[in-house]
Amino acid sequence: MTQASAASLPKEKQLLQKMELVQQKWDKEKSSPSFLSGKLSANKVQTESAVKSFLKENEAVYKVNPNADLTLLSKEKDSLGFTHYKYIQSVDGVPVDGADFIVHVDQKGNVSATNGTLHPEASSQMKGSTKAKLSSQKAVDLAWKSIKLTKKDTDAASPAMPAPFKKPENTSVKQDLVIFDKEGSYHLAYKVQLQFIKPYGANWQIYVDAKDGSILDSYNAVSDAATTGSGTGVLGDRKTLNTYSSNGTYYLYDTTKPMNGVIETFTASNGSSLPGSYSVDSDNNFSSTTQRADVDAHYYAGKVYDYYYNKFGRNSYDNAGATIRSTVHYSRNYNNAYWNGAQMVYGDGDGVTFTSLSGALDVVAHELTHAVTERTAGLNYQYQSGALNESISDTFGFFNDTGDYLMGEDVYTPGRSGDGLRSLSNPEAYGQPSTMSGYVNTSSDNGGVHTNSGIPNKAAYLTVTKIGVSAAEKIYYRALTNYMTPTTNFSNARAALLQAAADLYGSGSSTYNSVKSAWDTVGVY
Repeated sequence: MTQASAASLPKEKQLLQKMELVQQKWDKEKSSPSFLSGKLSANKVQTESAVKSFLKENEAVYKVNPNADLTLLSKEKDSLGFTHYKYIQSVDGVPVDGADFIVHVDQKGNVSATNGTLHPEASSQMKGSTKAKLSSQKAVDLAWKSIKLTKKDTDAASPAMPAPFKKPENTSVKQDLVIFDKEGSYHLAYKVQLQFIKPYGANWQIYVDAKDGSILDSYNAVSDAATTGSGTGVLGDRKTLNTYSSNGTYYLYDTTKPMNGVIETFTASNGSSLPGSYSVDSDNNFSSTTQRADVDAHYYAGKVYDYYYNKFGRNSYDNAGATIRSTVHYSRNYNNAYWNGAQMVYGDGDGVTFTSLSGALDVVAHELTHAVTERTAGLNYQYQSGALNESISDTFGFFNDTGDYLMGEDVYTPGRSGDGLRSLSNPEAYGQPSTMSGYVNTSSDNGGVHTNSGIPNKAAYLTVTKIGVSAAEKIYYRALTNYMTPTTNFSNARAALLQAAADLYGSGSSTYNSVKSAWDTVGVY
């Protein structure tokens, strides 16, 4: 193309031509790039101000003013020497919900990728309209009303705790003022999060219009399915346990990990209290039948902590050493397990469909990975990002328990071998699609998060069988923690995994091509 003809192109096209692009994906609704990778910058980028200069120079591509619209959340340098600048888009200082945007700079100072969701229309629609008419407390009250509960309904009496134990909270309430995108129309809203276990497990995400109090959207994001003692697990196996002794009583309370908090296990003795009572024993030998679920929940929580810490240097789910809490014996004949935004909860099963769900390492790893995802990518628990959220948990469930590609096989249909709750290798056998041709469009189950997860699960299986567990888990962890954002869909997950593979093994490597082939096979391009 001649210089004259290049100059006649729109500014966006001119700038894109200067970038040595390897991947590009666009949000068609917002006309902004959701993922660009290659050598994007002409000049070296060594500081955050240089990142802002790069974005300003390319404002015609990204369609937001970086100085006015982007606020730096974090700057992290990884083991490969890449620096990741994570921003949130905001209007008049109010964040746009889910608008995480990340600029990745390689070891040489080149901008190697940008990804996330930008909302070019948010500023024009909301500038000067970010003063709430509603108080935050009124928004919380309306949120409770919308789910037909009050905080009093969800509170249970907390047990008295001997030192060093802390009295736990029964219900968690958070509220933040945000800009909410409702089908292309932006609203000032309070994002109210209600987390509780009684009368049912919940992690409600409720958006309350800050002008008129209407409910813009809501969904329950509960994520389904110093001494040494010993105990017997759900399957009858013996385990060594890290416990704590106080006044002649032994607690499932592990202080041995290099974390700020602890790993602690409770029992919901009345079926629904949060978190219940500490699991205790008089002789440090947790061997009774009623203690088996407690033993496995405690032991496997420690195993999953060790996995993330030893493999990736991640200190607990928040990477800041947060306490890992589990409650077992939840409800009655309860065939489920979940992370509710604050802790893990396990039912005992009905003895037919499930036995005690804490008895499976991959189930415990699945639930704790929901917590990791919440604190990293923050994948919204709806539609494709929600199905990806489920799939990431299944995939790391497998990475923690690589004996087979089934999920929950140790506790599913006790007495029958060879089956599980789901299968990464054969999703169809469990009613899930394995390619996009079978994608289920539905409004139930938060948009089919437990159905359509079969597609990325199959891609994960194909990846592992080609490149092995060691390479696959590194790629998946890097993609999750560095490249995925709350709105990442299947296509952008593919881009994130390919970028992680390129970072670790090179964009022309057989490993990179194997990841690409896996996603091609499931119909995600």
